[in-house]
Amino acid sequence: MQVRFVDTTLRDGSQSLWAMGMRTGMMEAVAEDMDRAGFASVEAPVTSLYMKKFVRDLKEDPWAMARMLARRMPRTVKSANCSSSLQAFERSSPVAVLKLFFSKLAEIGAMNRVNLFANTRDQVKVSFHWTFPLFRNLGVQIVVGLSYCPSPRHTDEYYAQKTREIAAFNPDAIYLKDQGGLLTVDRIRTLLPVIVQNAGGLPVELHSHCTTGLAPLVYLEALKLGASALHTAVPPLANGPSQPSVFNVAANARLMGFKTGIDEDVLRPVSERFMAFARQDRLPIGAPLEYDYAQFVHQVPGGVISNLKRQLAELRIAERLDEVLEETVQVRKDLGYPIMITPHSQFVVTQAAINVATGARYRHVIDEVILFAQGVYGEDAGCAFMDQNLKDRLLGSARARELEQLAAGQEHDVPLKKLRDRLGGPGVSDEEFLLRYIMKGEDEIAAMRAAGAPRKYLGAALPLLTLIRELGRHKQVRYVQVRRGSDSLVVQNQVSG
Repeated sequence: MQVRFVDTTLRDGSQSLWAMGMRTGMMEAVAEDMDRAGFASVEAPVTSLYMKKFVRDLKEDPWAMARMLARRMPRTVKSANCSSSLQAFERSSPVAVLKLFFSKLAEIGAMNRVNLFANTRDQVKVSFHWTFPLFRNLGVQIVVGLSYCPSPRHTDEYYAQKTREIAAFNPDAIYLKDQGGLLTVDRIRTLLPVIVQNAGGLPVELHSHCTTGLAPLVYLEALKLGASALHTAVPPLANGPSQPSVFNVAANARLMGFKTGIDEDVLRPVSERFMAFARQDRLPIGAPLEYDYAQFVHQVPGGVISNLKRQLAELRIAERLDEVLEETVQVRKDLGYPIMITPHSQFVVTQAAINVATGARYRHVIDEVILFAQGVYGEDAGCAFMDQNLKDRLLGSARARELEQLAAGQEHDVPLKKLRDRLGGPGVSDEEFLLRYIMKGEDEIAAMRAAGAPRKYLGAALPLLTLIRELGRHKQVRYVQVRRGSDSLVVQNQVSG
């Protein structure tokens, strides 16, 4: 029996543990080794969210990063998440812009597999009619994620129906996406067979997080139940709020009689280099977490909690984190148990924080919660499970009418030429146009380019190159001699003398 591995280190591992702080130089230092490790696919950080992070915070060109991955990882399938929007929290981007964005990723070789989602914004009805033909024409593998959510309405029958809807489009695989790390061994025993039975023979993968400490055990149980691939990460970007370690899962899978196809000897130096980068830049190192029942109560993903802590600090109520998490339980119930994934999780925790800060529930309501009540954000938005009194109150507010008027006055599905004219005209390349669209202008892009070339990473795992670099900083040192047994190496400092 064979189990395949999808690597999440560069994308979800970085997002979960390093706040998307993995730089181009870090990836470049390990890409060729990861290409030889035997992964079925490697997640690439090429979504619009990551592109914004690269430009705004890392001051690095995301298109250059994408081309580097394509060049240095030619043999491995690189996967990217498909979103209906290239700008944070907008309802949707024009289809022509989305098609251009994903076509460009496929053209440069940075995306050979795309992860679509089926049940967070009603994508089956809203977007599958054009996304499937697009990616089929691009020759890209299509994998559809089905987000897991424990709630009164997310029953086995719900997942059976959703799986049948997905299977009708005949993707290359389906994966159960447990973004909160909330699956237990008992729940996977009842849920995964339902998905496998309704998938019509399609491969079923599992993606979970170690937030509650249970994911490594859940993965092993999933193998017994027919999971064909598991999503793992390379330490130190594994464990914690990230995915289970590929080393741990592969070793246990082999003991259970599965063949893995993963070359751990190739991956160990990769892990050592990432560990060196983490220490060099003082980045978190993933570690196994103790069982945390609180995660099942509030269901807020680990990455959202880290952002919530920052929001509370800005409001000067950092010490009230537990109160806010407790309030999220009520807000989520009031909204009808939306799946706690972007954008819903951000709406819920932000509204909960405002409720706690003001001392009154829904005295001040963010626009996104009103839009949610209006049904803007897919099948979870304004559903029958939402508290009817709250829904009526929100829909009857003056702000709801203003938002409706704003929506009526907005252009929908703006022609590509019109957008190009706004952002530089026909002389602007596709990559530059898309970057300007994502960043809403040129200012931050100019600042990124002014910052110069991205930093190179050598790290403690490359001791000779590190030694040479350090030698050039010390003019008084003429040479360094290194001995190992009968072997001897002399490195001379050309700067000295």
